[in-house]
Amino acid sequence: MHISPLISDLAIMLLTAGLINILFKKIKLPVILGYILAGFLISPYFPLFLHVQETDSISTWSDIGVIILLFCIGLEFDLHKLVRLGSSAVITAAVKLSGVIAVGFVLGIAMGLSRMSSILLGVMISISSTAIIQKCFEELNRTGQKYTKLVMGTLIVEDVVSVFVLIVLPAISVSRGVEGTALFSHLLLMVCYLIIWLLLGIFLLPTFLNWVIGIMNDEMVAVLSLGICLGMAVLANKLGFSVELGAFIAGSLLAGTVHVERIEQVTKNIKDVFGAIFFISVGMKVDPQVIADKWTVILPIAAAAVLAKLVFATAGMLLSGQSMSNSVKSGFSLAPIGEFSFIIASMGISLGVLDPYLYPVIVSASIITVLFAPYLINNAERFAHFADTHLPQKFIDRVEKYTSSQQVEEDSDNEWAEHMRLFFSRLVIYGVIMLVAAVAGERLLFPALSPVLGSMAAEITACAATYAVMALFLRPLMNFHSPTFTSLWLKSKSNHLPLIMLIIFKVIVVTIIAVGPIRYFFGISKWLLVVAVMVLIVHLARTDFMAASYLKLETMFLSNLNEKTLRNEKLSGGRKRLDEVLSIISFIAPEDADYLGKPVSQLQWSNRYNIYIVKIRHRGKHTILPEGGAVIHPGDKVFALGERRAIDTFYNLIKMRPEREIRTLRQFMESGYPDVNNAIACCAVKVSGKEPFVNQAIKASSFRTHWHCMIIGIQKSGMTISMPDPNIVIKSGDVLWIMGSNNNVGRFIGECVLSGGEGEER
Repeated sequence: MHISPLISDLAIMLLTAGLINILFKKIKLPVILGYILAGFLISPYFPLFLHVQETDSISTWSDIGVIILLFCIGLEFDLHKLVRLGSSAVITAAVKLSGVIAVGFVLGIAMGLSRMSSILLGVMISISSTAIIQKCFEELNRTGQKYTKLVMGTLIVEDVVSVFVLIVLPAISVSRGVEGTALFSHLLLMVCYLIIWLLLGIFLLPTFLNWVIGIMNDEMVAVLSLGICLGMAVLANKLGFSVELGAFIAGSLLAGTVHVERIEQVTKNIKDVFGAIFFISVGMKVDPQVIADKWTVILPIAAAAVLAKLVFATAGMLLSGQSMSNSVKSGFSLAPIGEFSFIIASMGISLGVLDPYLYPVIVSASIITVLFAPYLINNAERFAHFADTHLPQKFIDRVEKYTSSQQVEEDSDNEWAEHMRLFFSRLVIYGVIMLVAAVAGERLLFPALSPVLGSMAAEITACAATYAVMALFLRPLMNFHSPTFTSLWLKSKSNHLPLIMLIIFKVIVVTIIAVGPIRYFFGISKWLLVVAVMVLIVHLARTDFMAASYLKLETMFLSNLNEKTLRNEKLSGGRKRLDEVLSIISFIAPEDADYLGKPVSQLQWSNRYNIYIVKIRHRGKHTILPEGGAVIHPGDKVFALGERRAIDTFYNLIKMRPEREIRTLRQFMESGYPDVNNAIACCAVKVSGKEPFVNQAIKASSFRTHWHCMIIGIQKSGMTISMPDPNIVIKSGDVLWIMGSNNNVGRFIGECVLSGGEGEER
């Protein structure tokens, strides 16, 4: 029987790598270096040793190895880690990357490289090795310390930057010779595709896994996971992205599911084998002749990488407000050049934007930095102590003064930062969805319908379908009464103009997107039609059907996005109950208040400020859950319910300050109230599916009219929604938090228990 050369090549590769790594384990060197050395020994450049024959086939195996390696890196990259990252990690990564890239660029120009090669050289030496650094921390017993957590957070940001480079490189290679505007448009379109891709993945993937995981054994999980990985890689290539990016996103989407631990377990051995093949192939591409000719280049690159990272990473930590000791130790921990650099180098060469000889150069420089990494990390404490004792005292004092002041956060700045983050994240996500809907209607739906319906009917149908999708997301996009907006508006008049400018900017962006389909199908000159369509979109967005449809999608999306977090919080009991999230306050209405005598519905406190008036005591008469026509008189005692931030904003609105510590709803209920008949009560009830309000929107249910109660919260698929939108549909299995008078809540519990529900009164 004839044996394929590929089989003998794999035997040589794996046996050589296994034997060398036994030696490396004995002398305590990283296994990645062992794989690279094994590849170097069996390459055609080293004829004294057994070498592989089918280098093209090995290259294909290496490509598969890169894909699986990026997939497994993605499995450890939960998207929530980005949200949890502190400013220190972001600032440090920004300072370090920008500084080292600048050093690498200058060094590349000095070496005679092209501008693009010099930029990529700076990028490659700026990225640190997550695998090597994490392994060094474990072997040197440094895990769990503050600076190691800061370092790992910085590495997460660097991984994000590396993924961005994987996005940009194919665009640059395709757009070479194209003017800047066309390149920017190409990149913008790719980013739009990427956002839609992520949103669809988060929406569909966890739902599909939850549906099929119960019938799958480990073998099926491994096959399906790798199928998703390779499928996403192929899809990424079709959309103009790199296959590495597709694999990474596949892993990061799975990382947010509750099944990630099982997926990691069943794919671990596969990752180890293909990861080994990739790093062996890296060593096979190292030409010793290039090393011999370019050693005067390799050593400066390695030295520049180590020294620049020490300087800029330490500076970044100091600028982010960390102590001198933690900053120095962090800087010394980020020296080794990372595995992402090999991937970027390989892609750059294959795309023709990087000089080919730089591959063995960057690998050799990386090996040098990896060899120095354990020494630097092990002696970081000594260097930190040396810096504390030998730097000028004035400099140390200034650093300590700066870092301590940086730890104090200004509330207004934080509020503006949060508002800007929410504003632009919503604008980008919903704006991209609407933009992609417009492009899909023009380029996909219309061409598909034209042969069937004819040109005019296809135009009308495609345009109507496009605007139906737009209307679905217009309502949340144009919601201007966010808690941060309200708080900033009431806090200072100086905030009014920038907030208004943001609203105008959002309206302009949405208008430009919304006019697109009309311009494409019917021409921009038909202004009456444009105005009519804009009015129709706004009207559709305000309908109950559109609101309920969007809320259903949003709840499902958020449940999938937070699936693992919700599971972990449930297991640990760490998630707060709704009666601990909501707070209740009481105040006496002063005689000069501007809200006196106005109906509660006209004040719109619930719509604008998420504050509900749950009780009014007027001249000894108690009104629990007052109707919209109720008014507040001077001297009335008013009880209001809301989340803590909403209550703080509400106090600014009514120009009052709390006279006592604000209590949570749970503390309020546990404090006791002597007048039982006029006491407020609340309960949590699980919907059995037999109740008369099942499959109805909250506003259409009979809570107000029949039970004289209100829903203050709802739990859907583990997601807790306080002060829910009245268009949310109640489903079987939901948990409702009900508030009303003692008697009415008791009557509600009795009737729900009789119909099969589960109630708990508080």
